[in-house]
Amino acid sequence: MRNKRPIKVKKGANTRSVADIVKELKQSSSFSGNYRQQSLKIHGLICAKCGREFDLKNQNLLTVHHKDGDHKNNPPDGSNWENLCAYCHEDEHSRGLLGDYFTSDKR
Repeated sequence: MRNKRPIKVKKGANTRSVADIVKELKQSSSFSGNYRQQSLKIHGLICAKCGREFDLKNQNLLTVHHKDGDHKNNPPDGSNWENLCAYCHEDEHSRGLLGDYFTSDKR
């Protein structure tokens, strides 16, 4: 059940305008929305797993893998990213499923 009492705001608690808050949110989220381009700049057009090199014509086959599995964790230094080709990226995400299959008693 939701509390229907109005929220009390302390005077002087926040003097920023709505426009300033929206501007700040847009600036902070613009980076995370473009992490692919940033990762390609930082790590180059090469698959971190198989070493295949890519160029501008086939860079669409290169994906960004989040090492910790959290696609919202996009530090500006690229420490949570690695560029993987589509094949290695699929392999990376299917390893857990395959391991679960072989260790399950329901086979």
